Amino acid sequence: MKGFIILGTILGALSVALGAFGAHALKNILVANQRLDTFELASRYQFYHTLAILGLGLSLGHFQHKLIYIAGYSFLIGILIFSGSLYALALTNWRWLGAITPIGGVALIVAWVLWGLGLYYAQN
Repeated sequence: MKGFIILGTILGALSVALGAFGAHALKNILVANQRLDTFELASRYQFYHTLAILGLGLSLGHFQHKLIYIAGYSFLIGILIFSGSLYALALTNWRWLGAITPIGGVALIVAWVLWGLGLYYAQN
């Protein structure tokens, strides 16, 4: 429980820092590559799913189930792959990175489903 909440706070701070960095320090580079929207999408999804990790960590205080823990790690993997590949795509313009992004999206979907199933099957 505490680990996911701490992870959420770290990822939340990182989301804000990366979003600000992209909007200010990288704006000229990203606009030139026509990738500012890609960078912003990565930041937005990272932040949304950071909030999910925080909620998941809090839910573990009331509901204990293995699927909820697996969901937390799936959120982390999804953020790393989905947002990470979009950040890299925006900065490098390597289009092949776009093929990796859906893997992260699937991990995020799986995380939501596992969290729901874990809550459903929890004994608390």
